[in-house]
Amino acid sequence: MSRFDITIAGEINLDLVLYGLPEQMPLERELIADRFSLTLGSSSAILAHNLGALGLKVGFATKTGSDPLGEIALQRLEAMHVCVSHGIPATDEQTGVTVLLHHGKTRHILTYMGVMQKMNIHDIDLSFVSSSRHFHVSSLFLLKGLQGDLPRLCHEMKQRGLTLSLDTNDDPDDTWGEPLGQMLQLVDVLLPNEDEAKRIARADDLDTAINSLARQVPIVAVKCGSRGCIVQKGQSRWVVPGLQVEPVDTIGAGDSFNTGFLKSYLAGLPLEECGAAGNATAALSTLRTGGTEAFRDPKLIREFLRQTPSLIENIVEQ
Repeated sequence: MSRFDITIAGEINLDLVLYGLPEQMPLERELIADRFSLTLGSSSAILAHNLGALGLKVGFATKTGSDPLGEIALQRLEAMHVCVSHGIPATDEQTGVTVLLHHGKTRHILTYMGVMQKMNIHDIDLSFVSSSRHFHVSSLFLLKGLQGDLPRLCHEMKQRGLTLSLDTNDDPDDTWGEPLGQMLQLVDVLLPNEDEAKRIARADDLDTAINSLARQVPIVAVKCGSRGCIVQKGQSRWVVPGLQVEPVDTIGAGDSFNTGFLKSYLAGLPLEECGAAGNATAALSTLRTGGTEAFRDPKLIREFLRQTPSLIENIVEQ
């Protein structure tokens, strides 16, 4: 019997978010933000945290620096009962950090990679990550030290009976090269946003991109922001409308979509319901700052997701 519902091997950092700054920022001037938030960041850690908040058994393999940022990030995960016992502290490196400067509907995103780019296959305990029903990879192009070995690791996961999912996130170099092609031949679920889907497929329009990706991956779920999502399996497609909310912050909404989609997928629900669940958890995320703050409030989770009972079973109380 598997120890976990899902295991994730990936990056971890904190997000430092400043709100109310002008889009054009002059040099050598002191600019005053009107709000500040410190939240758990990184696609992998946000997903692990939010799945834990919804009651799944999650194992998270990561690498941090031996510094306060790493300690705070791990504590946030442990509060949701995410198992981080196989996390590796690197004494000679710093934990990564992302500074987000909000300008209303747009933002600057500044990231110091830190130890996340040094994590490699030797930092991962195979018996730990394989003791699960499902294995997930996020931020493929940020995991510089690990990405070359990910196809071999994922192939081993499949051999051991796990299903696999991938959210590439952005490629800062905008090349969308290997090991992406190898990964697409292995994963069961691909979770890009619209722009990523077109770039991965090297297509100019979304419809062509989805059809191309659906010929390579069994299930493709494309995140379309406030419009919802498009889910395709083979020739079958579901366009699932999003929930209308007044967002406070859209940071981490895509990772939060993965939360609802994957929880429902692992529960064996129909793909249209998986898409609706992903839309619901994405919308929930936008009601608080950052990608995890909404999931730290069990009362908010229950009230917002009361129409989706499968998502609020066993939520974590703090």
